[in-house]
Amino acid sequence: MAERKPIESWLTDMDGVLMHEGIPVPGADAFIKRLREADRPFLVLTNNSIYTPRDLHARLSRIGLEFPMANIWTSALATAQFLDEQRPGGTAYVIGEAGLTTALHDIGYVLTDVEPDYVVLGETRTYSFEALTKAIRLINDGARFIATNPDEIGPSMEGALPATGSVAALITKATGREPYFIGKPNPLMMRSGLNAIGAHSESSAMIGDRMDTDVRAGLEAGMETILVLTGVTKMDDVDRYPYRPSTVVNSIADLVERVV
Repeated sequence: MAERKPIESWLTDMDGVLMHEGIPVPGADAFIKRLREADRPFLVLTNNSIYTPRDLHARLSRIGLEFPMANIWTSALATAQFLDEQRPGGTAYVIGEAGLTTALHDIGYVLTDVEPDYVVLGETRTYSFEALTKAIRLINDGARFIATNPDEIGPSMEGALPATGSVAALITKATGREPYFIGKPNPLMMRSGLNAIGAHSESSAMIGDRMDTDVRAGLEAGMETILVLTGVTKMDDVDRYPYRPSTVVNSIADLVERVV
């Protein structure tokens, strides 16, 4: 196997890697500080499309993780970029929160329920029967179906919540139409993120806590992949997958010295 190039650029998942249930993972602040001191290009990624980069920047700053807002990349931003490239100045019926609607407004999309080019499904804590019914009818009438990410459940203080992937399955069952998922594990999100910071996959690493999204997406985008054990995937789970990460570490703290 050919030896990989040294890591020059870093992509990292947010939840489970840098923070867990609103609390920073020990070493996350040191890792971010080292990236900034070394002037290494980096992005913090999330499949969650609820929040705008401004919201996430404030949330991370409050727990001591300080870095520019431009270093945040969400599935909502990746979705907006994809739609802007596919059908500039288009229209969409959107189920989602400010993170998604703001991203679409910023590319000049008109949000409408009258013959939209797309139905775009994102994350929200208030999925309504009325909105889902409208989405189903619009897709049946010819609107193209896009979803920000395939995550089936999301966390809350009370337990698991249905997320975009689960709701997309409901719409698919009613329409017979599968959505095109933009977020991880689609390597499209990784490649668009790499392009945003001018990085190349052969000299970049993806850090994540999930084999099925983070590691798979990084692998398919041609990046070095690093699994941390502070989130969803545990060591006993790794061998259940037909692919492996390049490296497994206990936490982000173990990677500080790798940033040079």
